[in-house]
Amino acid sequence: MSSTRKVTTVYMHHAAWSALPKEDQELLKLAQRAAGNAYARYSRFKVGAALRLESGEIIPGSNQENASFPAGICAERAALHAAMSVLPKGVVECMAIVVPQVKGREPVTPCGICRQALLEQEHRQGSPLRLLMGIVRGPVLETFSAESLLPLSFDSSFLKR
Repeated sequence: MSSTRKVTTVYMHHAAWSALPKEDQELLKLAQRAAGNAYARYSRFKVGAALRLESGEIIPGSNQENASFPAGICAERAALHAAMSVLPKGVVECMAIVVPQVKGREPVTPCGICRQALLEQEHRQGSPLRLLMGIVRGPVLETFSAESLLPLSFDSSFLKR
């Protein structure tokens, strides 16, 4: 017999960056600055990310496109993979994501591949990874775990025999 189940996502909606603690505002500013380093020749959709490790170290990332789609990489994964390449046991406390030239009035959320990568990082480090998704002079969406962006997710338990 079939049944219907409900999946919910819990997040905070902040009206402006100023509603956040100073350290989160700074992380959003660094993500905005990182977007300036994006190579978005084809989509013209520049994205910046900045993550803060538990140690306090900040790692930025920006999207890098390639004429051979989908050979590029998103800002979130650029920052995440850069951090884990040099600090494989690092714990990501928080990541800010900013699209400076967004169409509309709501922040952009990570794509599916990035959601999977962020969730994998949560499992890898054994603790939640908080996300801040903001637009310049606009609202911020805050999740307290990457898992909230990817319900019914795929993980390593499916690979065990």
